[in-house]
Amino acid sequence: MATKEVVVLGGGFAGLWAAVGAARKLDELKISSDQVRVTLVNRDPFHAIRVRNYESDLSGVRVPLADVLEPVGVHLVVADVESIDPRGRAVTVISAGVRQFLPYDRLVFALGSQVIKPPLPGLAEHAFDVDTYGGAVRLNEHLQSLAKGPQSAGTWTVLVVGAGLTGIEAACEMPGRLKAIQKRAGIQAPIRVVLADHSDHIGSTMGQSALPVIAEALTSLGVETRTGVRIVSVDQSGAMLDSGERIDAATVVWCAGMRSNPLAQTLGVPIDRFGRVEVNEYLQVNGLEGVFAAGDVAAMKIDGVHDSVMSCQHGRPMGRFAGHNVVCDLLGSPMLPLSIDWYVTVLDLGPWGAVYTNGWDRHVVAGGEKAKRTKQTINCVRIYPPRSRDRAEILAAAAPEVQAPPDYEP
Repeated sequence: MATKEVVVLGGGFAGLWAAVGAARKLDELKISSDQVRVTLVNRDPFHAIRVRNYESDLSGVRVPLADVLEPVGVHLVVADVESIDPRGRAVTVISAGVRQFLPYDRLVFALGSQVIKPPLPGLAEHAFDVDTYGGAVRLNEHLQSLAKGPQSAGTWTVLVVGAGLTGIEAACEMPGRLKAIQKRAGIQAPIRVVLADHSDHIGSTMGQSALPVIAEALTSLGVETRTGVRIVSVDQSGAMLDSGERIDAATVVWCAGMRSNPLAQTLGVPIDRFGRVEVNEYLQVNGLEGVFAAGDVAAMKIDGVHDSVMSCQHGRPMGRFAGHNVVCDLLGSPMLPLSIDWYVTVLDLGPWGAVYTNGWDRHVVAGGEKAKRTKQTINCVRIYPPRSRDRAEILAAAAPEVQAPPDYEP
């Protein structure tokens, strides 16, 4: 009998756990890789802890995929996904200019999201981002170079565009990062960080309860804000706003908006305003037989009412359940529905601390240093896969279960 193929696209929070979740279910059923093979395709050989890209120390933000996949028998293909053919049940990938066709019996689409960069003059050439590990490294190298280049009015000014969660976290880290660079170089110069957004207030997605906390943190850290403005153009020394103001800044960091991987638009099914495909409670893509989706490319009613959010909070359990269910669907076993009846947000606010909100109305339950400890536990422990290469530990971590909310100190 020919080997059945389960192919998972993407090695992020959803894709990694979908692949390991599938391996776990096969192990539970005592089905060998000769019978069903699980393959994960990722653009590089790392699982990126993407939510830490705003930090200054990037040394621990990537986990070798082989450390997680090899012990559980998942095959890794390092390549870019070029196209998906749902009718022909095949994926085309490309690596070093060489195309490869991967047939599948079941597919998990988990290629994540990317920051939206509109065609503004100078944006692509001069702005930075923390969307990917490569982007974060490029920003770090640029910041380090500021002390070595010619000093001007905007050398030590950073303009962060987009006051969503990533933008706020990046802006709150910037004063400390710039001060540390100056200290090492023996430079004393005024530091300026500006956070700009088209909304009429900072943190528009965080709910009313959190806004005073965010404002207090930004003020404490000396971060200026510009609201109700849009960027008109970016150049090597700054940016123009549609208000007519020019901000001289050697560093412009773009954090304005996310959208699902564009391959979602090629699948021939409806997509939402974020470019995500719709999935049911089993993570099956509505209208596509044999295709599941998880993470930032998938939109589901996570509790029957609210849409899933593009975050590791939902991506990780979506991946686990997708991996479990894709094997069940392939083998004709009952699938498990995913439902998460809680929602929290923990926003890093740099040296000031953090803010922990509970519920979809984002009611503040903790702030400052207490919430910061919770955030550090999430970022550095909770969302990491086991790095022991222990097969039993890795498979156990992929159980199709919903974790309890992270602890906090009231």
